[in-house]
Amino acid sequence: MSSRKIIKRRSFLKKSAVICVTSSVAPMILRAETLGLNGRVGPNSRINLAYVGIGKQIGAHFSIAGRQDVQALWVCDVKSEARAYGLGEIKKRGGECKATPYYEDIVNDPSVDAVVVCTPDHWHAAISIAAMRAGQDVFVEKPMTLTIEEGKAMVTACERYGRVLQVGSMQRSNSAFRKAAELVRNGYIGKVKEVLVGLGNFPQPKLWAEEPIPKGFDYDRWLGPAPYEPYSLKRVEGNYGGGWRCYWDYGSRKNGDWGAHHYDIVQWALGRDDSGPVAFYPKEHEGVQYHSFEYDDGVKVIRDHGDRKGHAIRFVGSEGEVMVSRGGRIATTPSDLAGRPLKPSDVHLYVSHKHQVNWVECIKSRTTPICDVNIGHRTATICQLAGIAERLKRPIIWDPVAEQIVGDEYARRWQDRPRRAGYELPV
Repeated sequence: MSSRKIIKRRSFLKKSAVICVTSSVAPMILRAETLGLNGRVGPNSRINLAYVGIGKQIGAHFSIAGRQDVQALWVCDVKSEARAYGLGEIKKRGGECKATPYYEDIVNDPSVDAVVVCTPDHWHAAISIAAMRAGQDVFVEKPMTLTIEEGKAMVTACERYGRVLQVGSMQRSNSAFRKAAELVRNGYIGKVKEVLVGLGNFPQPKLWAEEPIPKGFDYDRWLGPAPYEPYSLKRVEGNYGGGWRCYWDYGSRKNGDWGAHHYDIVQWALGRDDSGPVAFYPKEHEGVQYHSFEYDDGVKVIRDHGDRKGHAIRFVGSEGEVMVSRGGRIATTPSDLAGRPLKPSDVHLYVSHKHQVNWVECIKSRTTPICDVNIGHRTATICQLAGIAERLKRPIIWDPVAEQIVGDEYARRWQDRPRRAGYELPV
């Protein structure tokens, strides 16, 4: 089933932010068109919000629906039970909103100011671009995109329409990860030699026996741009044991799961937010035991190496180490390094205490969020290139300036994927 209608462009009043919020800009007075109602100031100057994708990742995002300056107008999902759940969550927070299975209803609603996109990865780009084209700001879950070319298209759209886009790489809004990145960035462990990250493993993708599609579930639309496959619950469920994340059609497996979080912190700590690695190596290439990638200065990032000393990320430098995990756990060598305050002359990284709140504040000020479209694209590119190397079982050489795979025409085709007719990417 193709999209049911062509998305209409909204008045350029909603798109009139002439400064692209992908680079640092000065704060601005909150404009009436940003606040919704097609240029009229909304009730209590609220940001009118919509949610697309009411699955197991949505929980924390409902927190902003209870803010005084935010009003939820829509919940959207292809499952009727998910829509009912979303309506209930908004009601718990004192709000009333509408429900729809079609994201087009949201992007065609001129009163919507901002959209939270919490679908599986293969829908991120299309919905985000359509929303930005309609003059709406976007919070999109990580990884930002399914393919490298989708990422380029999202960067272009954000620049063209002047939107505030936040990617859900929430570890940047955690003080332990920020402190670890600052210690590494400022040279407190000397020259970084290698980084060890733990992602874990999913079961291999499996073609399960076909099952009846549940009533109230538009499975064809859930597949959207992805190839058609027979329905099974195991394919579409969103649990942490795999579900749709196991399948390359909808994501990048563990690279796009934990990798999108941890690779993002590696980029931040190494000062590579506007660049990336230059080579990706699959497990068992020339006898190596682990998947890895490498930067142009020789820093190697090794996946699932057992010598992480119980932490999610371990930075190994010439003069010390920094190890960090969720739950605020940070350890260092020397041991007193974790508590050492930064000097005024050091690089002090962007401080955000909560990802969703940071996004709302940036919508109001028209400033850059902590994980903007360019950062999200560069991190997602690592996830995707690591996946390409893994699937092709050969090294991938990458030019982070040209954003092209080098010297392998067949591999270069994997920078994008075919989309089913009727689900072409918006421009």
